[in-house]
Amino acid sequence: MRILLTGGSGRLGTELRAELPAPGIEVFAPSRAELDITRFGTIPKILERYDPDVVVHAAAYTDVSGAETEREACWESNVGGTRNVVRALAGMKAKLVYISTDYVFWGDTGGYAEEDAPGPVRNYYALSKLVAEEVAQVRPGTLVIRTSFRPREWPYPVAFDDVYTSQDYVDIIAPEIALAVRHASSVPHPMLHIATERKSVYELARRRSQSVQPGSRRDSRVSLPEDISLDTRLWRTLKERLSKGRPPASASIG
Repeated sequence: MRILLTGGSGRLGTELRAELPAPGIEVFAPSRAELDITRFGTIPKILERYDPDVVVHAAAYTDVSGAETEREACWESNVGGTRNVVRALAGMKAKLVYISTDYVFWGDTGGYAEEDAPGPVRNYYALSKLVAEEVAQVRPGTLVIRTSFRPREWPYPVAFDDVYTSQDYVDIIAPEIALAVRHASSVPHPMLHIATERKSVYELARRRSQSVQPGSRRDSRVSLPEDISLDTRLWRTLKERLSKGRPPASASIG
């Protein structure tokens, strides 16, 4: 299997470059100078060079607060970049795996499952990722993975105790995504939620930072959800089968 990774120098991409390689699996992660998703002309050249079986599209604009003032850059990367990848893949057999976010949901009830209708969105970043999801799914057979992660170490002095999430640290999330990617061709679902259990952001922060202080989402410069946790039962069931070397069930959703 030959896997092409966009955004290989990003937070998730860096982890995936270490997690994805295995016997019989080659991983290619071109630099942005070689592969810039906002410049269409760079993509077909890379696809021709590596002829991948799977394309993991992880490159994205991910600054939630910055997206409110840098809307053009956010849209160009998340929506325009995804459109360019889909266009470049036309006529190729490669499986597209698009990395999306829990923010596509409004985030008031939590426990969102793959079949739940997304939106409305809370902020501009969420809007760009929701539209990009729709663009990615124009390509038949695309697998969308909704997830959420933090850097290996909690980077802020404050963490919100009134925001609930299923996100986790990137070194915990990346191996899960890598497992799904390695079996992407046989995953019988168009959408997977890959995350961990529901907890407050403050609870998550405390796991790796004893000095972090509780804060409130009301102090954020951007509108944030109350409970954006994901229902991960579909992934947990699939993961169990994959871990035991059993083929995924053929049932599908959506």
